Amino acid sequence: MPPRVFLLSPARCSGPRCRQLVDRRAAFELAVRLRAEGAPLGEVMSFLSALYFRGKLAYAQRFAAPPTGCPGVLVITPGRGLVAPEAAITSGDLRAFGRVPIDAGDRRYAEPLRKGALALRARLPGDAEIVLLGSIATPKYVDVLLAALGAALVFPGDFVGRGDMSRGGLLLRAARAGVELAYRPIDGAERRGPRAAKLPLLSRTRGAPRIGGLGL
Repeated sequence: MPPRVFLLSPARCSGPRCRQLVDRRAAFELAVRLRAEGAPLGEVMSFLSALYFRGKLAYAQRFAAPPTGCPGVLVITPGRGLVAPEAAITSGDLRAFGRVPIDAGDRRYAEPLRKGALALRARLPGDAEIVLLGSIATPKYVDVLLAALGAALVFPGDFVGRGDMSRGGLLLRAARAGVELAYRPIDGAERRGPRAAKLPLLSRTRGAPRIGGLGL
């Protein structure tokens, strides 16, 4: 198996859940930590996105196979390029993310991402695969990453025709089952397709709340 690194698209760093998290009056545990010592980026993004990011993170951590000394999972961030999910961020960092649009035409977003992708590619052997777990039907990630990573950039073929929630459920199932999805090169791939069939409900872990009607 070739070395494999995963790039995770970020949760939306604006909107109601983000405002709730950075509210200075918020008393729940994650918000308090975020204001003080900070909290891991992956945990924060999981709170903001729930099922989709949680599925991406669980899957990537399950199947990452990086070479020695190279991170196996990195998160795309608005304005800071590629950041490890274990890296601590604060409420100020999260507010800064929210001020940078995820737009391939915006240099504040695109340039740090391009530099991070080039640096990552330089650390990997020629046969490495860099798997994008994010939207492949729009240019916001693909245009920047493909220019930097070329043929090394791949995506799960089962993403075609699925929305965010369906992708999240698919990834959680695969991570739990220990069965990795098949990947396709992004360059030249058909990235849009007919709507995929709905996934069956996942069995709910005892005591876990339901999220998005998928029994998680």
